[in-house]
Amino acid sequence: GKAYVRDKVCREFQMLGKEDFRTLTIIAKSRKFSNATFEEIDHLVREIVSLAETCCADGADPSCYDAGSSALSAKSCSESSPFPAHPGTAGCCAHEGLEQKLCLAALRHPPQQLPRYVQPSNEELCQAFKKDPKDFADRFLHEYASSYGQAPLPVLLGSTRAFLSMVSTCCISPKPTACFLKEKLERKTLSLLTLTSNRVCSRFTAYGKDKVIFSYLTSLAQKIPRASFEDLLPLAEDAAEVFSQCCDSVAEDCMQKKLSEHTAKACGVLSARDERFADCCKGKNLVQNHFCISALPPAPALELPEVQKPTDKQLCSEEGARHAKRYLFELARRHTSVPDAFLSELYDASQKVREECCSAKDTSACLSSKRQQMGKELPPILEKANQFCRQYTELNFLDFKKRLRESLTATMPEASPELLGRLVEQSADFASTCCPPNSPPLYCASKV
Repeated sequence: GKAYVRDKVCREFQMLGKEDFRTLTIIAKSRKFSNATFEEIDHLVREIVSLAETCCADGADPSCYDAGSSALSAKSCSESSPFPAHPGTAGCCAHEGLEQKLCLAALRHPPQQLPRYVQPSNEELCQAFKKDPKDFADRFLHEYASSYGQAPLPVLLGSTRAFLSMVSTCCISPKPTACFLKEKLERKTLSLLTLTSNRVCSRFTAYGKDKVIFSYLTSLAQKIPRASFEDLLPLAEDAAEVFSQCCDSVAEDCMQKKLSEHTAKACGVLSARDERFADCCKGKNLVQNHFCISALPPAPALELPEVQKPTDKQLCSEEGARHAKRYLFELARRHTSVPDAFLSELYDASQKVREECCSAKDTSACLSSKRQQMGKELPPILEKANQFCRQYTELNFLDFKKRLRESLTATMPEASPELLGRLVEQSADFASTCCPPNSPPLYCASKV
């Protein structure tokens, strides 16, 4: 209802005060419209703050907010609108009144797949800060929030506040270099929490809870192939529960507290199984330990017997999804370098097969034909993906590109040097973005 929206906005405005309300609005709108320019966000924020300031004042007419927000919607729908452009705007503007406003409020840009914020040098930071502290802060908030828009709001808010406080302290310090070094060390946990939570929440948003469990499970299986399915599945389910509770939470310390609890659990179960994992668990700071674990490269694969395929009965039983997960888990621990984007394609395919065949008239004929197809196509592709990413992990980047060129030249002797060069760059770009353990899910899925 209309009054609810006004009351909610006014409560926030009065509780936070104008400056903090403005900061929060810049962050919220930059996350929501992550592809917008700073100027577009700035226009929108100014209008929203002005609306709250005018209509939340004591004695303001109760209809003030509704009239002001309607004027804002009309401005969004005008051809020369200064607000963030969105392909869905025209559809919303076909409606009228409250429906139009709610439709516009629900619009958002897809999140950025690869964070684009690069922190300038200390000298550049101080130069921009001294020139215009307010403009510097606004631009930083916009750029950082649009780059890390999937991190929970309290994490983003804490991280940006700490950064701006560091800049304002160190740029007037007699020893700026020493000051920045000290402050950055103190901010390390918060920086890592922002980076980590942006990654895990991007994956959670892209995959949903069930597929995140699978992705986390296979990631652990590739780092610790010795660990059993029974060891790893509960940890993957626990991680997915943390993300489902904290990615959209506005509770101050949800992500830090629950991620730390999860990391302690994982360290308790897996430290004895793997030396590298145990090393990551030695630190006293659990957020840093989690970051260390998530960055571990895959382990060499173990020599294991051939994977037992689930039976028709198992696949179409109530536990069908679990049997499919177990089979793909076994494939992942035997091919430890196959990237997440590729395994997630297999996961989607296995779900599709189960949906198609378990409800078919002749279930076993349907499954049998799919098995034949998979038996022919899957092993060579798995091997190729595994070898490709293993070479990327083991070689330095220049040697990797050299090896790529050699193998492409061998398979395409007729290709021109220009075409070869283009293919090498394309493959190298895929490898550097999608072979590492924390690859952006949607971007890599589109590249597979």
